[in-house]
Amino acid sequence: MKIIRPLLLFSLSIVSVSNLFPRNTFAQEIPQPLGFEEYDPVSTLKVEEHKVTRAKFPFIDVHNHQYQMQTQDLKALVSQMDSLNMGIMINLSGRGWSQEWSEGTATLKGSLENIAKNEPKRIALFTNLQFKGFGDKDWTEKAVKQLEADIKMGAKGLKIYKNLGFSSIKDDKGNRVAVNDSRLDPIWKKCGELKIPVLIHTADVPSFWDPMDRYNERWLELKTHPGRRRGINDPVPFDSLIAEQHYIFKNNPKTIFINAHMGWYPNNLKKLDSLMTALPNMYVEIGAVIAELGRQPRAAKKFFDKWQDKVLFGKDSWVPSEYSTYFRVLETEDEYFPYHKKYHAFWRMYGLGLSDDVLKKLYYKNALTIIPGLDKSLFPK
Repeated sequence: MKIIRPLLLFSLSIVSVSNLFPRNTFAQEIPQPLGFEEYDPVSTLKVEEHKVTRAKFPFIDVHNHQYQMQTQDLKALVSQMDSLNMGIMINLSGRGWSQEWSEGTATLKGSLENIAKNEPKRIALFTNLQFKGFGDKDWTEKAVKQLEADIKMGAKGLKIYKNLGFSSIKDDKGNRVAVNDSRLDPIWKKCGELKIPVLIHTADVPSFWDPMDRYNERWLELKTHPGRRRGINDPVPFDSLIAEQHYIFKNNPKTIFINAHMGWYPNNLKKLDSLMTALPNMYVEIGAVIAELGRQPRAAKKFFDKWQDKVLFGKDSWVPSEYSTYFRVLETEDEYFPYHKKYHAFWRMYGLGLSDDVLKKLYYKNALTIIPGLDKSLFPK
């Protein structure tokens, strides 16, 4: 019994401990495998933070979209702009999305009237092309006349949506309309004569054409937005679409083109640098690509310093809270901070710390130089 008693006590102690801590308690504390979508670690890095909710200088957003401007409360919109220190908003959707010529004209006219009545200094419109009937023998002549009428009415430039070049725009024979279709040549030339810029969006992120596998940097975006995925020839390879765009730049040297989203080369600034040299009438804007710039702060700063006269501020989607990411990347030297949309950028970013001279050009001076009729009194000299 002297030998058995300690064993019995030991066994009883095991039972009592097991009752206090059920079998699965410790197992439940072990983290289960996570999918990439769920993994969202909180950084333990302690560094200085300068969260900027208002731009250092008043700025012009050259890439914005408002779709109800003919009836919109512009006072409320300008109040939001004021909170960001936005001096002027360029609404690129002047004629809306309709491909009916009369509907587009009514949208543009109503929007311009609302602006003139309520906020004539703070909001400007670009017009758009109506592709209905493209291929008809009189389409080009009609489009040129409509462009002239829209500019006379008050539009400040021409915006080309990305559907040009994709399969959604076809001619009268059912063929895809290429970006450099010769039937569009008179449009580009007329913009040069009218001295208005063309802000053009061609193609999409190159990774959308790549296989959707573990090597694709945009895998999460393609999973959450499957409609953005493209086959290698859907409708043509990325390089072919971009080549069509560059062709019209090269063949219309007297027309100013603003290449949306930095021409989809913000992740290859060496390539973009060579294009800026080869295409002197090409400007770029930074809408929706700030995450690319923020992960290469030294290279991006050198690019902005070199091309400070050719880069404009743009945001694209109207989500006021997201502007702070742009301000922080451009104005501060903060380190290792997140982007506002994980599916766009799972990486961390760094501030470029641009000089005041470069910021002023980016924020408003360059836009005032190439977009006619904007009120310069809203901005510092």
